[in-house]
Amino acid sequence: MKNTKKKILAGLLGAALLTGTAMPLTVQAAESDGSTQMLYTAPGGKPLAKADVKAAAQKKEEPSKIVINLAARSLTLFRGNDRVALYPIGPGEPSTPTPTGYYKIQEKIVNPTWTSPHDPTVSIPSGPDCPIGYRWMTIQGNYGIHGTNHPESIGTYASNGCVRMLEEDVEQLFDNVQVGTPVEITYNRIVVEKTDDNQVAYYIYPDGYGWQNVSVDDVKAWLKGYGVSDFESDEAIEKKIEASDGEPTYIAKVYPLFVNGKKMKGKAVVQDGRTYLPAVQLAETTKISLGWNADAQELLSSEGKAAGYDKKDTLYCDATDAGKLFHLQGALAKDGTYTMKSTGTEAAAAQATQAAPAEPQVPVVEMKADADAQAKASKKEKKSQKAEKNHVKTLQEIEAEATKH
Repeated sequence: MKNTKKKILAGLLGAALLTGTAMPLTVQAAESDGSTQMLYTAPGGKPLAKADVKAAAQKKEEPSKIVINLAARSLTLFRGNDRVALYPIGPGEPSTPTPTGYYKIQEKIVNPTWTSPHDPTVSIPSGPDCPIGYRWMTIQGNYGIHGTNHPESIGTYASNGCVRMLEEDVEQLFDNVQVGTPVEITYNRIVVEKTDDNQVAYYIYPDGYGWQNVSVDDVKAWLKGYGVSDFESDEAIEKKIEASDGEPTYIAKVYPLFVNGKKMKGKAVVQDGRTYLPAVQLAETTKISLGWNADAQELLSSEGKAAGYDKKDTLYCDATDAGKLFHLQGALAKDGTYTMKSTGTEAAAAQATQAAPAEPQVPVVEMKADADAQAKASKKEKKSQKAEKNHVKTLQEIEAEATKH
């Protein structure tokens, strides 16, 4: 059975699926009662047994959902926000494309009869010669998700618009969805995912229907949402678009960054064994001046200097240099965040500020008495100034009068 399935999926997408490289999830096989059950889990994740998938899908608090990406030729079963299974599919030919949109499972049929879309009088009952296999799920009008007696077509654009699946896959899916289960059909050539170990990878699929042009800016926008757009060059993205092979490109591991309990806008990015931290944000947070020597590719703070990394006009420092530049030390925490705290003189300054004695409090009565005394003294001074002014004026008048006489 294993050899048969490998032969079935010998095409571009199928071969990649078997190695766990072409799709966001890794394909794994589990033996059950002498037959092979294809189960699909995230890289590094534990495969789900058929019973586990069924039990998961039946949880009312976490309803199931089917998401189909026609560009990737894949069908994913979700339970809540968790991916339960991933299956290769055979959607419609370019001349009869599978329609995108939002649908629901409208009916489920075991052992369906196929009726020709070109001649309603021609039909084939359920059996080995039936083109739609042994399971059918209507999603809209004559469109449905079904099995096939041509397993070699899976992974290609081959149907009249329906979604073909391998027989064992469609039977497993059939058992784990209900009438009313939402079905979302998309056409996305760009797929970005974050694996369980925080690795960000992206895929670009062929434009099978000719529906979606992909640009470098499109890819960068997707990568920016995951915090890694600075770590993939435009040239690398251009080459990947040219290839459009559905293979994954792993960029870096990304972690939320916290400094002294404050969440940073930037992230801690681990690539090729080095942990990059956004230097300017660290300087602003620690209130330490920072300069940049472009010729020497060096960061200079008021506390020290270290190598800097200019990635698309954003400056980064190595986490191991955060101590000499900003008096910061940190590491990856158990909760999956990269946490840093001030040390040395910075920590001492913070403690000194917190430990500084408060200004002595003067009793309210004494303060009021002092204020009254000050008010009286001010009033007396103003009166004296007025009297002096009047006296000067009188002498001037006397002198004027004496001059007249």
